[in-house]
Amino acid sequence: MGPELFILVLVIGTALAFDFTNGFHDTANAMATSIATGALKPKKAVALSAVLNLIGAFLSIEVALTVTNAVINIQSPSGAPKPEFLENGGHQLLMLVLAGLVGAIIWNLLTWLFGLPSSSSHALFGGLVGSTIAALGFAGVNWQGDGHKLGGVVGKVILPALLSPLIAGIIAAVGTWLIYKITSSVAERYKEKGFRWGQIGSASLVSLAHGTNDAQKTMGVITLALIASGQWHHTDEIPFWVKVACAVAIALGTYLGGWRIIRTLGKGLVEISSPQGMAAEGASAATILASSHLGFALSTTHVATGSILGSGVGKPGAQVRWSVAGRMMAAWVITLPAAGLVGAATYWAGSLLPGVWGAILIMAILIGLSGWMVLRSRKDVVDHNNVNHDWDGEPADAPTEPAAPERATV
Repeated sequence: MGPELFILVLVIGTALAFDFTNGFHDTANAMATSIATGALKPKKAVALSAVLNLIGAFLSIEVALTVTNAVINIQSPSGAPKPEFLENGGHQLLMLVLAGLVGAIIWNLLTWLFGLPSSSSHALFGGLVGSTIAALGFAGVNWQGDGHKLGGVVGKVILPALLSPLIAGIIAAVGTWLIYKITSSVAERYKEKGFRWGQIGSASLVSLAHGTNDAQKTMGVITLALIASGQWHHTDEIPFWVKVACAVAIALGTYLGGWRIIRTLGKGLVEISSPQGMAAEGASAATILASSHLGFALSTTHVATGSILGSGVGKPGAQVRWSVAGRMMAAWVITLPAAGLVGAATYWAGSLLPGVWGAILIMAILIGLSGWMVLRSRKDVVDHNNVNHDWDGEPADAPTEPAAPERATV
């Protein structure tokens, strides 16, 4: 096995590892509210979400093509890498993709450790942009597309990041207000039970939508690596084996369940009811599916969080923990630059050693830091047994409310 093929294998394996972390990091986006309201038991929720993520991964490739073509500016019109980016050897492009993936995985695990629902998508894009700048300079990043339409990192990543949570929040707020207005004469116990059944459908739709968006991103990265190594030259197709591998990886990660983040989204923002949950999930699904159709690589985490906050605003008398929301938003703001710095630093470390040895050093950094964070998480375990316990992180400046009663599971 030649050096370039060896590095390509490392890139593909690392990309699938990122896809796995994306799965458990983002399970909360689809299932946090259904678990919090008791519509679904935790283990059943993540199993259902895993199956639907798997199916959703095969429904579209628009987002995958965005990642392949609209982030790193390395392809000529034929699909082959531009000659100027091959001057230092073809393995340089593979090294920058590998370093970018490491930056994304490390940021994903760090935010998971602290239970912060940051964006896996922005961690990936940040890592890739950072490593690309370190390797090729700013010209290596496709900032604004081809000039004829809004594209590139600005149009396909940054603008959706700013607009999607706001749009989803408004839809959820209006939906929640309408639900409570229309059902004002219905007894609370009947309302809760009926909307729990509705939540199963809406949460399933979010999981399906998540597969059409987030699973695509790793497909795009692997295809980008294949292009960088000269193994693939199509800018409008994704290899079938890449689709299968990424779909399985994200489904397995989803089934593992990112319980820390599920707890934060389901219990930390709003003490959510079933009508709110259904409105939030419906808003998330609509926003994600529309964006997947348009090829926008948005953050499903931002969408889900915006929807949950919107459902709290839309319900009369609901208590929103804005200090928790503030910590989440701070994580959103720093995700792109933080993952970019890690990606750039990792690429720089790998460039200190020649060829394969640099790739091995990058992998050693990933394994060492990932292992430390996993071991650190064992000191404060959150799993399916305690994910729905009452939130004990109420900020000091917020009104204290009595603990919500336990809800029966439908």
